[in-house]
Amino acid sequence: MPEPKDASTVLFIRDGAEGVEVYLIRRARQMAFAGGMTAYPGGGVDPRDSDAEFGWIGPDPGYWADAFSCDERRAKALVAAAVRETFEEAGILLATVGESPVSDTDNEEWETERLALLNREQSLSEMLNRRGMSVRADLIRPWAHWITPKAESKRYDTRFFLMKLPDGVEPREISTEHDHAEWVPAARAVEESDNGTRPMLPPTTATLTALTAFQTAEEAMVSAPPTRIVPIMPELVQQDGVNYVKLPDGTMIKPSIKIGPGRSVVN
Repeated sequence: MPEPKDASTVLFIRDGAEGVEVYLIRRARQMAFAGGMTAYPGGGVDPRDSDAEFGWIGPDPGYWADAFSCDERRAKALVAAAVRETFEEAGILLATVGESPVSDTDNEEWETERLALLNREQSLSEMLNRRGMSVRADLIRPWAHWITPKAESKRYDTRFFLMKLPDGVEPREISTEHDHAEWVPAARAVEESDNGTRPMLPPTTATLTALTAFQTAEEAMVSAPPTRIVPIMPELVQQDGVNYVKLPDGTMIKPSIKIGPGRSVVN
């Protein structure tokens, strides 16, 4: 049984005419993992950020360690991964020089930095220190924690972060890992998941469903769990010849993709 790899993913949210909207991507069909599935921007942790010192604004690593059931070293790397992936996949940089946000990254200077991160030519902490920047941990909230079932050959220990985009800040569709991105009302996305028109992994459906309880993005941000989030690690089971993901509370979810060797259904 492989150990799950640490990963971070970020739900961008905003207010819309039909309630809270979420920025959803469709992973490119040629991707080895979850090709063609609806997801959020995110990816794996860079170990280089675990022990590095860099500027930090907002709840300290101890807060995130409590929320996500880990030590402070890992918590710092998880937040750094959320910031890095947000920049790599959507061009939004959750870091500032002092209190001044970087409002425009759509230029040659920042594209060079983004590609250097994407190609692992530099770590996020290296870029932050060189530019005298600080991570803005105050702009995100802990939202959920899912771990791939033990039976899977490819496993992830994924922490989900929530972010209400500041006015005037928009994600850019720049990642080669997805072929489509759009803002969708959370309730509509859940309905499309249920009727099979928008394939999703169970954690995506579950985290979207949780958002439908709120009228505004700010309500969702304020409601983010103030204490430890209970990790969810489902089981893969069969019932009447049909494969399901069974949650700890007994809920049975029929995945949108085939369960089988090398095809993880939870991330």
